[in-house]
Amino acid sequence: MSVTWEELGWERLADGVGRVRLPVWDCTTGLVVGADRALLVDAGSSLAEGARLCAQARELSGGDVTLLALTHPHFDHVLGAAAFDGAEVFAAEGADAVFTGGRAELRADAVRHGLDARAAEEAADALVRPGHEVRDRLTLPLGGGREVLLADVGPGHTPHDLAVVVPGEPAVVFCGDLVEESGEPQAGPDAVPSRWPAALDRLLALGGEDALYVPGHGAVVDAAFVRAQRDALAARFGVSR
Repeated sequence: MSVTWEELGWERLADGVGRVRLPVWDCTTGLVVGADRALLVDAGSSLAEGARLCAQARELSGGDVTLLALTHPHFDHVLGAAAFDGAEVFAAEGADAVFTGGRAELRADAVRHGLDARAAEEAADALVRPGHEVRDRLTLPLGGGREVLLADVGPGHTPHDLAVVVPGEPAVVFCGDLVEESGEPQAGPDAVPSRWPAALDRLLALGGEDALYVPGHGAVVDAAFVRAQRDALAARFGVSR
């Protein structure tokens, strides 16, 4: 008998689509299962966390995760990537520069936020560069008629924000940290506040009114929440609508 999403602590969002909220930083990881391949969305904050996600995803999908989409290059979303040995890694155009020249800052940021220094160094040293940078949009077939759309919707939370859209009834949109529910959206030194509201407009256009929007941190939200957060960000940063 196969294991259920709920038995592993995951939230099932649609047929073959789910996510888990990880401890400590409440970061979301998503999984989309097709007949032939499975796609993971974000990889956790360390190699140990990535390994746990890899094992759980294998149980849920019945095979190895061969596709990994990273929504943006922050430590809590990418430092587990090396645990997915052999997976094709996708990120937004330009993100590779962070994975190559920005490893020291990723490691330092992880330590500043409380990750063990040795775990941070190990994960940063092993960090897998994206083999595919998405410019505009890319559709990936997973088999059995299932496809996922990867869309470069930034800049906003970072210069390199990737959304993952799973068509269906309802559609599911993995937003990364362009959308946050468990706290105010975080605008760090690499954020592009003047263009963040427009990135949320692009998310809404991709998902539509009835989609489930999965934030990088927090509970699943609807289109009305995303619009409200867009308007709040525009007001916060003085962006004309």
